[in-house]
Amino acid sequence: MQPAKRLEKIPPYLFAEINRKREELEAKGVDIINMAVGDPDKPTPAHILQVMHEAIDDASTHNYPPYQGMQEFREAAAKWMEHRFGVTGLNLDAEVISSIGSKEAIHNTFLAFVEAGDYTLIPDPGYPVYRTSTIFAGGEPFAIPLKAENKFLPNLSAIPEEIARKTKLLWINYPNNPTGALATLEFFEELVAFCKQYDILLCHDHAYSEMAYDGYKPPSVLQVPRAKDVAIEFHSLSKSYNMTGWRIGFVVGNAIGIQGLRQVKTNVDSGVFKAIQKAAIAAYSINEAELQAVMSVYQKRRDIIVNGLQSLGWPIEPPKATLYVWVPVPPGYSSIEFVTLLLDKCGILVPPGNGYGAAGEGFFRIALTIPDERMHEAIQRMENAGIRYTS
Repeated sequence: MQPAKRLEKIPPYLFAEINRKREELEAKGVDIINMAVGDPDKPTPAHILQVMHEAIDDASTHNYPPYQGMQEFREAAAKWMEHRFGVTGLNLDAEVISSIGSKEAIHNTFLAFVEAGDYTLIPDPGYPVYRTSTIFAGGEPFAIPLKAENKFLPNLSAIPEEIARKTKLLWINYPNNPTGALATLEFFEELVAFCKQYDILLCHDHAYSEMAYDGYKPPSVLQVPRAKDVAIEFHSLSKSYNMTGWRIGFVVGNAIGIQGLRQVKTNVDSGVFKAIQKAAIAAYSINEAELQAVMSVYQKRRDIIVNGLQSLGWPIEPPKATLYVWVPVPPGYSSIEFVTLLLDKCGILVPPGNGYGAAGEGFFRIALTIPDERMHEAIQRMENAGIRYTS
């Protein structure tokens, strides 16, 4: 029995390896401060749980759901897009589809559009699934470096003409994982124009649309006039509503993109449990004050980490969005060398920047998903170990 050769091109999934390392060290009795994975540690809000309890007891939720999502869920998603971004006129049947979180929908979009000889334009550093799903689909990933000097935005003019003409999908993710970078509507307009020029499906992974601080409100690419001609956008309830394990989200936008995704999904999954869709509808009813109470937890943690690192010499500014702080390693270290030092000397587990792509070398990522006191302890352990940023 031989696995498919495509697996030889795909490294072990970064976070699976991180989890394996954590379990290995904890088995040896090491007290690990795990700031590696963006998995919210707070419970799902109580009113969402209550709706879920009631929905489970309702026998009408126990059968197969509609493949594209319940009508009520798609209506709630469309209404939320209108309320949150001012995006109106979404066709529920042609331009809205439920998803099992974002990850499966992202992967299945590659299967729907990419084949041998096709390129995908993917951010580097970026979510590892963009690269691996390109390979699974038989295509060739073309990495677009996200550089600090360009505010971690892709330089479209650096994409070779011959690559652009062979490209099926261009992936963006703002607010950005792992860098925390932001994009403006003006930049989204450039992306839409580029994709129209080369007949590319623009895919915006908007998983962190609500994870924002200091009054900042991330925009949707669909706010750009006629963006639906080329763009689809992926939304997830995982981070914003502490629902990572529930696996629920939606995709909206270009009808051809949604139809391709639907055709794959109807052949590989049977939709999202109706009770979870009902709970998700309740999540979208959360008012602004309740949502900001959730965000204030992460904003406080962001400030603990940023202030702590600044006290140790790090030249960083607080990010305005995401669950992450993207941190340069001190001069003289590679990403792997420094995160190994943190693990060995401090028992702190963080992923190296190059785990998100070659352009991530020289950085590491901190996830704001542990209690405040453990974050204070992490800074204290670094100080006690004499770990500082010195140029």
